[in-house]
Amino acid sequence: MTATARTAAFHALRAVAEGHADLAAALAVSRRQLKDERDRALAAEIVLGTERWRRCLDCLIEHFARRATPDIDSDVLHILRLSLYQVLHLDRVPVSAVVDDAVDLARHARKAKAAGFVNAVLRATLRERRRLPLPPRPRDPDDRQAALAYLGVTHSHPEWLVARWLDRVGFDAAERWVRFNNEAPRLTLRANTPSTSRDAVAAALAAAGVETVPAAHAPDGLVVTAGNPLRGPGDGTFFVQDEASQLVSHAVAARPGERVLDLCASPGGKSVSMAADVGAAGLVIACDVRPRRLRLLHRTVQTSGARCVRIVHVPVAGGLPFAPVFDRVLVDAPCSGLGTIRRDPDIKWRRRESDLRTCAEAQRALLGRAADAVAPGGRLVYATCSSEPEENEAVVDAYLSERQDFQLLDLRGDGRAALAPFLDARGMFRTLPFAHGLEAFFAAAMVRRL
Repeated sequence: MTATARTAAFHALRAVAEGHADLAAALAVSRRQLKDERDRALAAEIVLGTERWRRCLDCLIEHFARRATPDIDSDVLHILRLSLYQVLHLDRVPVSAVVDDAVDLARHARKAKAAGFVNAVLRATLRERRRLPLPPRPRDPDDRQAALAYLGVTHSHPEWLVARWLDRVGFDAAERWVRFNNEAPRLTLRANTPSTSRDAVAAALAAAGVETVPAAHAPDGLVVTAGNPLRGPGDGTFFVQDEASQLVSHAVAARPGERVLDLCASPGGKSVSMAADVGAAGLVIACDVRPRRLRLLHRTVQTSGARCVRIVHVPVAGGLPFAPVFDRVLVDAPCSGLGTIRRDPDIKWRRRESDLRTCAEAQRALLGRAADAVAPGGRLVYATCSSEPEENEAVVDAYLSERQDFQLLDLRGDGRAALAPFLDARGMFRTLPFAHGLEAFFAAAMVRRL
């Protein structure tokens, strides 16, 4: 009988490939289908790992199958990918069980005629697993084609993306970057201050058998090293939030009593963090355009206990229903998400280089809508989870060239110690995987002239 975790992983990968669900939704469905926590963990590991290493796996499949992947039935390809990922990357999984289950999965998918083909490809790969036919690390990093083959195929990234990184940061940094993206990330939490403290949350989790260490840079952050803090219902003492994302609120630097607008607020982590900064005398207006995201935002705010947050549904286009009265406005803009590949590996396969221009156009328009809500002397903060300049400083510079009533703020003079290691020569915030060991996030602050 096929292991339930592998069956669930197969269906999740098929749902993503056919466009029936994104990766997060597909994993949520698989979790509901599996009762055992170990099966849930294994299914998630197989799905995420298979997406993470897809290009490398496809290279091996084409070599040992002696045919191009477009010529292989899609269900059979999913089975080969998820099976190869397990035998090559999961040491504790019995190889024989993986191969047997792969053959059974082919029959389960009504591809019985392909069962022998699946068995043959997997066993051929296993015979060569100590000397896999993958591009080696180039002896000469200046050999561009060799470098692109190694970074793109062996480390499983799209060639257009590694080419950009290679040209921008050089071979060594690009290699560290792709290695970072292929690591399984640890869960990061943010303590819900001021209702509690990071130390108090760590102590409570330790009592429940969950081990954590303080985040390296975010003052309220905890990194989970063992155990699962999400088993029980959330009590509002902490939230899941990436460390780089936590630092964006420090660029906003809201102060007690201020009025803050969070324009693209869901899931709500930054809104709740800024609510702690403004306190009971302040006000945070948290907005989103999508009903489903608004429901998630409502849950986050309600769980946090933040009383100064108000949630507003705003239209997709046109003016915002706000006067220019806000001391701080955060535009955490929808973007390519290319800075979060480690946590969302399917992003690198869904994005195209042409998407960057489309995203940038929408981001500039969003900034224009937000700017009209900033009070004179107020701060407008633009942030993304993208690694690419077209969505980051290029958007800011283009916007500033159009709006003479705003000027760039150098965050180096802001006194926020947590931001200091990540500020560039212009005072913009940028986390870099190869330099900081964090996902690639960006933020820039602008001030509206009096």
